[in-house]
Amino acid sequence: MTQTVNDDYRLITRRHAWALALVATLTMAVSYADRQALAALSVTICDEFGISETNYGLLVSAFSLAYLFASPIAGALVDRVGARRGLLGAVLIWSLVAALHSVIPGFGVLLFMRIALGTAEAPSFPGAAQTIQRALSPAERARGFGILFTGSSFGAMVAPPLATFLLKRWGWQTAFLGTAAIGLIWVPLWLAVAWKKPARELLDAVEFSDKPKPRPLTVVNHPAILRATLAIVAIAPLVAFVLNWGAKFLNKAHHIPNQDVGPYLMLPPLLYDLGCVTFGHLASVRRAKRPDGSPDRPLFTVAAVLTLVTAAAPLGRTPWESMVLAAIGLAGGG
Repeated sequence: MTQTVNDDYRLITRRHAWALALVATLTMAVSYADRQALAALSVTICDEFGISETNYGLLVSAFSLAYLFASPIAGALVDRVGARRGLLGAVLIWSLVAALHSVIPGFGVLLFMRIALGTAEAPSFPGAAQTIQRALSPAERARGFGILFTGSSFGAMVAPPLATFLLKRWGWQTAFLGTAAIGLIWVPLWLAVAWKKPARELLDAVEFSDKPKPRPLTVVNHPAILRATLAIVAIAPLVAFVLNWGAKFLNKAHHIPNQDVGPYLMLPPLLYDLGCVTFGHLASVRRAKRPDGSPDRPLFTVAAVLTLVTAAAPLGRTPWESMVLAAIGLAGGG
């Protein structure tokens, strides 16, 4: 008889399932708060250590490449140890790495720290996604994944004002420590919901079936995987550019001091959140009309049109106009 842990969502109450989903979403918030601290402080850090725009781009790429190559390994690790322990260990490790950014002596060590942070954060999405997949019913999973993506933008929204607030009062070292401390707030929440029965058994269970396990190449070539990958590859550069270069853009184009960019940089992630929730909800509602699991082309079309608005951000006459245009694009990206 075929059994999968995806059928075990019936063993957990709906309230407990959504508690797990929401705390898993906060994992992404912690992750993005830590990774976006450097972007929020980029003008100050580059001036402090004489880092060129090209080398700042290397720092951004170093994190992204480490995250990219570590993600498949992290996904396999989460499958083996379970999301419960996998997420806890990952948050503790990357919070320590994020805090060590406060003692960097120069570009070389900072580059190493970005690689280490990208590697340590790689389990965040696989662990959070597995939690939602196992805890929520099929009818609620699309909505759950829409909310999951709001976690990343919520973290990206919190990081700029928090980091620049600490920068203005106590310096960039304290700013890195302050954003890293957010992980310490998440830990007791996760312990409260994930260590409680039946969540512990649900998240630790190894999925099994009497059907042969598909080969990795078969999974990669699946049409659904190809469609999802294409969508993410298409949107990721625009989202990453706004999040990682927003502070520098505001400083260079609109002459906003680094310590004052926080409020402006909150708007794009906020609309990204709204896009995630709205499109996730619509996808759940419209799912019944596509029982074959085919992609929702009208939703993708609307999202693509909104995303293109990002290209108009440099045309904004004021910093707020530029951020509004970037934010509309990120709503489509969400």
